[in-house]
Amino acid sequence: MRILLAGLFFAIYAGTLAASQDDDFMAMRQAFQAGDALRMAIFSQRLRGHVLEPYVSYYQLRPQLENTTVSTQTIEEFFNRYPDSPLSDRLKAEWLKTLGKAQEWESFAKGYPDLMNKDTELICYSFQQRLAANDSSAFTEARPLWFNARDLPESCTPLFDAMVTAEALTEEDIWARLRLALEAGNVGVAKRINEYLPENQALDERKLASAAENPLRYLERHRHEIKTRGDREIALFAVLRLVRSSPDQAYAYWPRINKQFSEAEHSYFLLQLADQAARRLNPSALNWFMEAASTTAPVPLSDAQLGWKTRAALRAGDWDLVLETIEAMSTPEQQAGVWRYWKARALKARGKTTEANVILAPLSAEHNFYGQLAEEDLGVTIGAPAESYKPTKKEIAAIERLPGIKRALALYRLNLRTEATREWVWAIRDLDDRRLLAAAEVARRNGIYDRAINTAEKTVQDHDFSLRFLAPHRDALRNIVKQQELDEAWVYGLIRQESRFISDARSSAGAMGLMQLMPGTAKWVSKRMGVRKYRPALVTEVNTNLTLGTYYLKHVLTLSGNQPLLASAAYNAGPGRIFQWRDEKQPLEGAIFAETIPFNETRDYVKKVMSNSMYYAKSFGHQLTSLKNRLGIVASRSGVEKLSQEEVAP
Repeated sequence: MRILLAGLFFAIYAGTLAASQDDDFMAMRQAFQAGDALRMAIFSQRLRGHVLEPYVSYYQLRPQLENTTVSTQTIEEFFNRYPDSPLSDRLKAEWLKTLGKAQEWESFAKGYPDLMNKDTELICYSFQQRLAANDSSAFTEARPLWFNARDLPESCTPLFDAMVTAEALTEEDIWARLRLALEAGNVGVAKRINEYLPENQALDERKLASAAENPLRYLERHRHEIKTRGDREIALFAVLRLVRSSPDQAYAYWPRINKQFSEAEHSYFLLQLADQAARRLNPSALNWFMEAASTTAPVPLSDAQLGWKTRAALRAGDWDLVLETIEAMSTPEQQAGVWRYWKARALKARGKTTEANVILAPLSAEHNFYGQLAEEDLGVTIGAPAESYKPTKKEIAAIERLPGIKRALALYRLNLRTEATREWVWAIRDLDDRRLLAAAEVARRNGIYDRAINTAEKTVQDHDFSLRFLAPHRDALRNIVKQQELDEAWVYGLIRQESRFISDARSSAGAMGLMQLMPGTAKWVSKRMGVRKYRPALVTEVNTNLTLGTYYLKHVLTLSGNQPLLASAAYNAGPGRIFQWRDEKQPLEGAIFAETIPFNETRDYVKKVMSNSMYYAKSFGHQLTSLKNRLGIVASRSGVEKLSQEEVAP
């Protein structure tokens, strides 16, 4: 009896101590954020031996980097003490940036090679260091950095200055990057690039601002004044802004100014026009691609442009052009699953079944949307995945003992998800398949479902699909799904993609909970359902979120003609858009509709939701239907009625 009481007392004491130390850790973290060194010193004493002690040391060291009061030896001692923590790499990166700013190149050169995560700021410092050491090869290696439409860190400016001075960047290179920035609408970046041009050739920045503000008015005022290279680039920028708002209007306007441009510039305009038209599902896109190619100085297409040309060809049912365009892509791009699949389909359409099957066979072994479609083209409907490997108790215990896993679990317990995920990703980065599955099981047991899924997905040969496709909250969801008459496998496929089953997940846009409901949508649904005493805080409660989310999902499914493919797109991008994305005149194969969704995020989302639903159907023992049947045929616009505003939820 005494032993039992002693054990109970120890358990209570240990729990109280852990809770107290957790409170101390959060207080120290707040002191770090507030820059309160005195409070940090007090809490650091209390947190000796705590599982998150590396963070305690980091919080104390990090402020010292700002004024370079920390010694190299102190930094290296931290690295040696906590080599298994991402904090070591993070602190090293911050320390190297301090050295780079101070141009302490000898110390920088010693520390940089071992850094794991090298961002653009550090890469530019590294090139600066190499130039200081008279390494002329740095110029050649740094060139790809220049051709970027985005604003780059200040550490890149001295590098680019040196490259221009040494003529490692030519005047044509400057124009090329300037055009990239203007294509992306980054006027501020364009102005900074403009400073590298000779004064007599540079863009007139007042005209550039005018073109950005009102492109059509600018063109009307200045269309007879397009004389220099700078004038032409600003006019092209203006007309490309017209392209983004209305490709047809831009094409109609172009003949008024096109005689003032070279054939290469004419081809460039037509190519940009065709690309934007394809992204808008404009039926004129293919004609404009052909017109761009027929000029006397055609501009080469990028992989991204070839991708959209291929999608336009898919919608047009032109399989010869699909094949031709895919084969024009770079070799790495052609190896992507998406283009291997559609190349095989194009070969089949031309009667080259044997050649198509050579592509489909290895693709069918991949566990994704295109792998499933490839299986079906070979005559199999979601064949049995490799036999699951179940980690042993010993393997699971070994993972639980890893310091990085212990820290990650402690951080998740404190709801510090960003830091926790960094620790988790760092801890599993070098694990083999079996240890990855053991780690995934540890995550599942601790209710960290997103890590369980993401970790299990990393395996190459040994798999466990029950971890890849977890089904938490099934008792609660089964009845709700039954009430709404929804396919349980599809609902799970959607939730897995929305939140990875994180019940309190919040997106940057404000979506909340398992089914990632936007506040306006949740309020609209609760009103339709007659929910009394509704308040936004309820949205992350599991049952409430599932109830509201499945009601809305049923709503968009009904609006979509009971097609899960369209409803998935509507759930992500809004019901009003699915009408716009249909073909004007002819029905589309569901896979082609999915492939040509204009929004990158929604296109990826829909394919993953539909793929997920196949795995869940198999896991739940549902009657299997092919993925192609699930995708269905999407009717043309002429075959359906446009939704009224009242039918579209906020």
